[in-house]
Amino acid sequence: MMQQLRRNTKWIMILAVLAFGGLMFFEWGMDITGQTSGSQGEIGRVNGTPVMYDDYQGTYRRLYDQAALSQEEPVTGAQNSRLEDQAWDEVVNGILIQQELDRRRIVVTDEEILNAARFSPPPEMMGDPAFQTDGQFDLTKYQQFISVAGRDWLVRLEAYYRNIIPRAKLLRQVGSGIHVSENDLWNTYRAANEKASVRYVTFDPLRRISDDEIEITADEIRDYYDENRESFFDPASAEVIVVSISKAPTAADTAAVYARAEALRQEIADGGDFAAVARRESSDSSTVPEGGDLGVFPSGGMVHTFDSAVFASRLNRVTSPVRTSFGVHLIEVTRRWGRDSAQARHILLPLERTDDSEIELFTLADSLEELGESIALPEAAAMLGLEADTIEFLESFPLAPGAGDVTEGGEWAFEPQTSPGEVSPVFENRTAFYTMELIAVDSSRYLTQEEAEPAIRSSISTVRKVEVAMAEARTLAEEVRSGRPLDEVAREMGLDEVREAGPFTRNDNVPGLGRYNAAIGTAFGLEVGEVSDAVRANQNAFVIERTASEAADSMAWRDQIGSQRLQLGGALREQRFFQWIAALREIAEIVDRREEVLNPPEEDQIRLPPVF
Repeated sequence: MMQQLRRNTKWIMILAVLAFGGLMFFEWGMDITGQTSGSQGEIGRVNGTPVMYDDYQGTYRRLYDQAALSQEEPVTGAQNSRLEDQAWDEVVNGILIQQELDRRRIVVTDEEILNAARFSPPPEMMGDPAFQTDGQFDLTKYQQFISVAGRDWLVRLEAYYRNIIPRAKLLRQVGSGIHVSENDLWNTYRAANEKASVRYVTFDPLRRISDDEIEITADEIRDYYDENRESFFDPASAEVIVVSISKAPTAADTAAVYARAEALRQEIADGGDFAAVARRESSDSSTVPEGGDLGVFPSGGMVHTFDSAVFASRLNRVTSPVRTSFGVHLIEVTRRWGRDSAQARHILLPLERTDDSEIELFTLADSLEELGESIALPEAAAMLGLEADTIEFLESFPLAPGAGDVTEGGEWAFEPQTSPGEVSPVFENRTAFYTMELIAVDSSRYLTQEEAEPAIRSSISTVRKVEVAMAEARTLAEEVRSGRPLDEVAREMGLDEVREAGPFTRNDNVPGLGRYNAAIGTAFGLEVGEVSDAVRANQNAFVIERTASEAADSMAWRDQIGSQRLQLGGALREQRFFQWIAALREIAEIVDRREEVLNPPEEDQIRLPPVF
């Protein structure tokens, strides 16, 4: 449930995830064979192999949970659609990989599994402090651990290797023949380590040259409009009155969660078993089976508030309620190694509405819908103590303040049969209930030349100003090359003082110069003391003088060339794999029936008898 807190749970849970998770530097996707059955059955096929609903739904659920935990805001409707497509792609890729494994007859032997289990632990285990000595992974500790591990844990470990090893063999086959030359390795190392320092003059044409100095003819405007018409496409927009009801817990709901946490804390203080209370009450499903045990984790391994509480609390005492973005926690630290690491368990109570508060929320939403059917929406909102806002949103970007993602409402507003003055049903998303009254819809269209003229003038003017600045820069460069000081010529031309930058590498983002552009490239192409010609970058013009150079250390490069070759080779193999899987998809017969199966026409849906 919680990514940070799950990271250090018991290894049997981690292996269950790893067995169907990533491989090396990229994610292979789930090991789907299409042979299981799901509640919705088959939702597509890949070269004749069924894509089962449960496989797809499991992958989607994992991606959704990852997205929800990685951001503060709720997952939007548009984001959810992307996650659905990503889940489909992962399942399809998994089937294609399995088909390729079968075609190439790639298998794993018991001996390979045994050797891997002994000498190649999963990466997450190598990073666990429990298997380290002086900050380094200790193979002996790991081997001692697996020698006494229970049967369930070993079964999970075997499943992990039986899933990963064949795919590693496939990766090696797909990536065979990749060679990284020493020249490529040196150039990559040098880009990250060679440094330059410069003095430079910037001409800042958009500020220094006024619009009045740039003459633009009617023919130029017409030609620009004709050549760039697609850039003047204006998407459809809707103006609506929107009323929303937040689903966020109220202050009373939050107080109820804290009160519940204090009651549980008192129960434990009175002799209750922490683990039993955690199994009964905690919403962290990943730690519930272990009585809330989080295992050993390093300082900084948890979210900040949780981490601070762990390293400030007394051992074997349940803390006061600690609030994080996940909810309210009761924490008991069982062991601690200074400020380095700790072992703790917790009980998580989510911040959510109480049952009574939920009923009030649904009742309010129902009342809003009923009133909206008979009176104007602002009037209905006022009767219920709600705010009505008039907003405008694009068909391609349906967002509303307070309601968030209003994709469903947007679809309703842009339907041809929806007329101004109509009030929508009450829609629901992850953050709110909301309804809309349509005021007007502006259809998508292309701006006329007259409407687009201000933008056209601005674009042409920018190009012209930079051209003027480049001419000035060439003049300055010629004067400096004739022997005059850079500062003196710059002052005569009314430019700002000469600026300095560095030392910086080719990969750095340099204030004033930018990143990965002609100005940075020019800086590294100059000898110390050499002055450049005019340089165009970032809608600006520069003249650059290199003042210092720090060469990349070739001996240090030699010392790390082996690990660098492995890293760069791995990146190239990853790139080739994605190209290979894309090629497989191009020739595969992929049938996507998600829309047909999961969203059937209304007349095809099973109608249930009314409940009396």
